[in-house]
Amino acid sequence: MKDINIFICTGRLTRDAELTYNNTGTAFLNFSIAYSRSIKKNDQWDDKSCFIEGVMFGKRGESLAKYLIKGQQITITGELDFERWEKDGQKRSKHKLIVHELRLMGSSSNGSGYKQKETGISNDGGFEDDIPF
Repeated sequence: MKDINIFICTGRLTRDAELTYNNTGTAFLNFSIAYSRSIKKNDQWDDKSCFIEGVMFGKRGESLAKYLIKGQQITITGELDFERWEKDGQKRSKHKLIVHELRLMGSSSNGSGYKQKETGISNDGGFEDDIPF
């Protein structure tokens, strides 16, 4: 039986997404989101900010790159991956989310949102094509 590795989260982008390509031409869309969770300290609940980096591959990443701006709220679904590397003699590691699904949830926290007319994407994550019904 396979293990289950599913991560679902809604949060806000901490920076504009960065689109890069490897030497074979595959697109990598890298971004980071912040989300909060409640933790109990003594008799009170406090919000704790958490951060996770995500990556989306291929054409889907390319097509979303221009919409993923700092502060934009998104919901992502994917699987956690654990990366290890060495830098300056120091061993390092981190979790990264391989994103399978991404939905734009609303305007950015600074109110600028994304360009609906230019992109054809509405604030609820749907498309504004001319639908006959």
